[in-house]
Amino acid sequence: MASGGVDLEEVPSVDLMTELLRRMKCSSKPDKRLILIGPPGSGKGTQSPIIKDDYCLCHLATGDMLRAAVAAKTPLGIKAKETMEKGELVSDELVVGIIDEAIKKPSCQKGFILDGFPRTVAQAEKLDEMLGKQGSKIDKVLNFAIDDAILEERITGRWIHPPSGRTYHTKFAPPKVHGLDDVTGDPLIQRKDDTAEVLKSRLEAFHRQTEPVIDYYSKKGVVAQLHAEKPPKEVTTEVQKALA
Repeated sequence: MASGGVDLEEVPSVDLMTELLRRMKCSSKPDKRLILIGPPGSGKGTQSPIIKDDYCLCHLATGDMLRAAVAAKTPLGIKAKETMEKGELVSDELVVGIIDEAIKKPSCQKGFILDGFPRTVAQAEKLDEMLGKQGSKIDKVLNFAIDDAILEERITGRWIHPPSGRTYHTKFAPPKVHGLDDVTGDPLIQRKDDTAEVLKSRLEAFHRQTEPVIDYYSKKGVVAQLHAEKPPKEVTTEVQKALA
């Protein structure tokens, strides 16, 4: 039995070999501790898996981690559950504690991508303090900078066919017949979050909260500005240059 309760004898050889080769390839990669900052629709979700694979990092989305800690009933998870059941917000200390637990896992050995955290300067300071105790720090903050007007066009043009998950865009990928799915002819719907009003309030909150975080890390000289309005392949190239 290996640690973690997995019986390695039961793991197919091809999976073991794939993982071994991945680890060998990863061992030569430099460690990276990254933060991704960008508004909804800026393309973080597209770039994040590419960065994760290229640099052998683990992807830490604080919402998912909180749910995982609660499900695993870790001491911090139990605390977080009590807080959430009272309808209160989970404290910054607790979230940083959960990040601290997560980055000790083998998958985070080469570093991590933090997505959706820190959202405030106070959170950034707590995160830096925790990393400082381990003798590490944030290496790069990737700022997915994009004009609000471009985002509005990207997001408010999105239409979906819920049963199949097919997505369309009035400008970039329109259906053959306006408002109808190409395959079934069913009517398309727009997500409640994809309207101009909702987007406007989300963007206002985003700018208000995160501009100070970007300033905080800019003073440390670790922010890379990406042109997130460019096509995904070009953004990937910019990311690679920023991390080289």
